[in-house]
Amino acid sequence: MRKSYRVKSEKDFSLVFHQGDSKANRQFVVYSIEKEQKHFRVGLSVGKKIGNAVTRNRVKRLIRQALTELKPYIKSNVDFIIIARKPTKDMSQDQVKSSLIHVMRLQGLFHTDPSRPVERNERAESEN
Repeated sequence: MRKSYRVKSEKDFSLVFHQGDSKANRQFVVYSIEKEQKHFRVGLSVGKKIGNAVTRNRVKRLIRQALTELKPYIKSNVDFIIIARKPTKDMSQDQVKSSLIHVMRLQGLFHTDPSRPVERNERAESEN
C-alpha cells in the first residue's frame, strides 16, 4: 500500500482511538472514524504479545495483502486502525482475510459486499 493510504502520525492515531468507534472479533479490533478525503487510510498495530519482530512483520504483511484485495469494497471516507490480537500469529492468508471481512463488515467499512465479484468498471474507479 502506498503511503497516502496509511495513518502514520500519532495525532491521527489518537483522533481515531478517542473519537472513533470500535468493533472486535477474536482476532482483530478495528477503530474507525469518518472523514472527508478521496480514499481510505489505515493504520496497523501489532504488539509484542503477538511474537518477535519476524512474526509481527508477517502478520502485518498478511493484513496488508488482505486490505489490498478488499480495496475496491472499502469506503473512501474513513480512517481506520486495525489492532491484531494474539490468535493472528497462527493464521493463514485466507483466515486473516475472512476474519478482517467479518470485523470490517461489523464496523460498516464496506460500501459493497466483498463476497460479490467486482465489475471491471467498478474496479477501475476504485483504483483512481
